[in-house]
Amino acid sequence: MAADGTAQRPLGPGVVGGAPTTGAPRTRPGTPLWQPSAGRVQRAAVTAYRGWLAAERGVYLDDDAALWQWSVTEIEAFWESIWEFCAVEGERGGGPALTERVMPGASWFPGARVNYAENALTRRGPAPAVIGVREDGATVVVSWDELRRQVGRAAAGLRALGVTEGDHVCAVLPNTVYAVVAMLATASIGAVWSSCSPELGAHALSSRFAQIAPKVLIGVDGYTYGGRGYDTLAALAGLAADLPELAATVIVPYLSPDAFARAREAGLPGLLTWDELMATEDTGAAFTRVAFDAPLWILYSSGTTGPPKPIVHGHGGVLLEHLKALALHLDLGPDDRFCWYTTTGWMMWNYLVSGLLVGATVVLYDGAPGYPTLGTQFGLAEALEVTCLGTSAAYLTSCRDAGLVPREEADLSLVRTLGSTGSPLPAATCAWVYEAVGSDVFLSSISGGTDVCTALVAGLPTGPVRAGEIGSRALGCAVAAFDAEGKEVVDEVGELVVTEPMPSMPLSFWGDPDGSRLRESYFSTYPRIWRHGDWIRITEDGAVVVEGRSDATLNRLGVRIGTGELYSVVEQLPEVRDSVAVDVSDAAGGGGLLLFVALTEPGLTEELVARIRETLRTELSPRHIPDKIIEIAEVPRTLTGKKLEVPIKRLLTGAALDDVVSLDAVANPAALVAFAAAAERIRTPDVDDEAGSSLSTSEDPAL
Repeated sequence: MAADGTAQRPLGPGVVGGAPTTGAPRTRPGTPLWQPSAGRVQRAAVTAYRGWLAAERGVYLDDDAALWQWSVTEIEAFWESIWEFCAVEGERGGGPALTERVMPGASWFPGARVNYAENALTRRGPAPAVIGVREDGATVVVSWDELRRQVGRAAAGLRALGVTEGDHVCAVLPNTVYAVVAMLATASIGAVWSSCSPELGAHALSSRFAQIAPKVLIGVDGYTYGGRGYDTLAALAGLAADLPELAATVIVPYLSPDAFARAREAGLPGLLTWDELMATEDTGAAFTRVAFDAPLWILYSSGTTGPPKPIVHGHGGVLLEHLKALALHLDLGPDDRFCWYTTTGWMMWNYLVSGLLVGATVVLYDGAPGYPTLGTQFGLAEALEVTCLGTSAAYLTSCRDAGLVPREEADLSLVRTLGSTGSPLPAATCAWVYEAVGSDVFLSSISGGTDVCTALVAGLPTGPVRAGEIGSRALGCAVAAFDAEGKEVVDEVGELVVTEPMPSMPLSFWGDPDGSRLRESYFSTYPRIWRHGDWIRITEDGAVVVEGRSDATLNRLGVRIGTGELYSVVEQLPEVRDSVAVDVSDAAGGGGLLLFVALTEPGLTEELVARIRETLRTELSPRHIPDKIIEIAEVPRTLTGKKLEVPIKRLLTGAALDDVVSLDAVANPAALVAFAAAAERIRTPDVDDEAGSSLSTSEDPAL
């Protein structure tokens, strides 16, 4: 029995001594895959933290479950302890950690003054702070001392351009050292950072940056992806035309030495080179300590369900949240090398750079995730001695589907933690990790979002890993599952909600002075309760299964079904490479539950249709059986790998493509265009029959 009174599942067959063994079918959700050794538990930072709580605070907690319960019950004491345990640089000031437990509008550490960049640069010396690698192999290594010098010079250059506390600096940069230096320099003077990846077009960039009126734009002349170079200067010029308050544009020459001349021809305003920005002497000005809730950066929602929302996060909230997440959940410290495949337009980039807060070496990779070979990310881990490698669920599943065995291609003995996010990680892929990557690696699947710039659910390295599950709710995150009446449920699918404030919740949406858009986005369903927009199931012992977006709910005969469990079953079939399901039962004319499948070998047969239906009936329930099964070439996904369930549903219920999503936010726009072209034919039922009884295959080669 756990300390909070919930039942504990035995590990059972499949796990002994810190490594998996053979036993139960390991692709079945909930199957034990890994248990940390006694030595790893003893060495973990979260174990040291529990010891510190006992010694310094008189708080004795028997296990991880008790620690989580304390962290969400005594939230003021918990976040105060994170400040002290992680040795935050700054002025604590007077007053409580939290003035009032209210959402939205909670006020954290009202007397404190901090600076994110100051805390990111506390380590000194010649050891590598940042290693940047481009897909063609070009590599840059920057020491802690050199990073501090570069940040100081960039900050001096920004000051010379008139940037002061509260001004906005925007960047269109790849995942490079330039981006890290520019972000830290911006933060160091109390200005506000905002970045996008360079593959976005002028319209997508303007739809984000034009909302926040930057004073300085930092851009790159181009980027490489999959072995090809792409020019970005035309997009930058189009963006600059929509930024009337822009005082200067800084160009980083990334593809060619004549970048500045080409930028001048493109007509970019207030033009100067990166070297000119860095030429200003660093006066040694101290970091500008700002109020705890002073804006640090602006991130953007994906733009797949409407215009991108500019989400403002604060120095102190991000600082405390990332220290907690990286130190305690990922177990990162000064001896680690931390890499997560990401771009500068995804919150995981900010999460990655925060590895500097715990003294870890941050490894940046700029390029296609599977170029020049699918196993490139694992090769990078070997070459740079990465100890924590993060990637996406879609990438790991692609490796599994391709039959890749990374441990046979690269020495991964130093990889202690393998992170996954972007979408739910299927149980079969979890099992593949332990068979093909490493038997004694902590598989850290996490789920959260841009809204809070962190993970709301994340396991601890001191707990077990089970297939298809996330080990626990994150410390300090009062996550629960609510039913339609707003009551908490256990071992049932419900809305992911957060019932207590968190420091990294948004300060605001930029341009939303009365907070109405923010309240509508998160607090309109359950007053004073954060509704995140995901379906989850919390098991009796506190593990979490992410079932998919709640606005893409499958409602079958009055029973709500998350799409995640359906995918986990369908995609275990060797013939199914990918799948997406939407329920259009409530549309005019009906249509029922539609399951789209991308196959390893094209050609959906009646035999496979029957086997999919029977598998869903046997493994899940008759309610999971689709009304139509339709073959497609590819599942539309966001740039971060999420399946575009909601836009697909809207297309199939009659919405126009332009009203559904910006194609700049889609990784494979042709796949979504195909849905738009065939929407009416797909939605209309072929036969009149009861739910779950009709069969259909696609006759449209465009799909």
